[in-house]
Amino acid sequence: MRINGSTILHGIMGNPVSHSLSPAMHNSAFAALQLNAAYVPFPVTDVAGAMTGFRALSVRGVSVTIPHKQAVIAYLDDIDPVAARIGAVNTLDIQQGRITGHNTDWLGANRALQEKTNLTGSKVLILGAGGSARAIGFGLLEAGAEIMLASRTAAKGRELARTLNCPWHALEDIPQLAADCLVNATSVGMAPRIEVSLVPKQCLPRFSVVMDIVYAPQETRLLSEAREAGCQVVNGLAMLLYQGVAQFELWTGRTAPVDTMRHSLLAALAAK
Repeated sequence: MRINGSTILHGIMGNPVSHSLSPAMHNSAFAALQLNAAYVPFPVTDVAGAMTGFRALSVRGVSVTIPHKQAVIAYLDDIDPVAARIGAVNTLDIQQGRITGHNTDWLGANRALQEKTNLTGSKVLILGAGGSARAIGFGLLEAGAEIMLASRTAAKGRELARTLNCPWHALEDIPQLAADCLVNATSVGMAPRIEVSLVPKQCLPRFSVVMDIVYAPQETRLLSEAREAGCQVVNGLAMLLYQGVAQFELWTGRTAPVDTMRHSLLAALAAK
């Protein structure tokens, strides 16, 4: 790929961003479709300045990651209705100096789960009460699923459950719960603490599909034990892939080369 005066610039803003797998994923997609475009990391501490800079430099699209998913909202010209309900933006669509905020995290989670099950009318237990749980919860409601929430922190969990209009349970209640799908929307199980799982092994047969948003390692203890219990499993790389696919298609208007993007993610993860 040659960089020249016609190259359309995209990137990811956050702090830190050096660990991000998104540049490998998006640049491989641009190359596969022979698009004169590039995607780079933007380490950002000054959100207001960054948003002004994106407009001034005609940047086409930006992924937004921690800790800026909420802070960017104050600087948007428009916001997608689902992103507004979630209260977080992970994608900026910039055209003619106007910035519209979107959230593709929920799209990524839904598409990853829909490869294993029909979400409409299904019952899903979400573990966690943070930003990921919030986005996934709203997304599942959009898909017509019935949701329950379980978390370690009661106050935060109850607050999110009220927002999502769903039941809240303590983690200790999990042995009494059953659903079509279980989604771990926490960081529990992430390297280096790969030996940890929030769900007792003997409870897993109560769920047909188990998804973990953690992608390092690709198979967490939760997923390994779920597979042994006969569950269908979905790892965090699938959600990362499909939220990126939604971003790519929003920015380019082209069908994303999903297999290329998946292979580039796997290669980038292996290299780390």
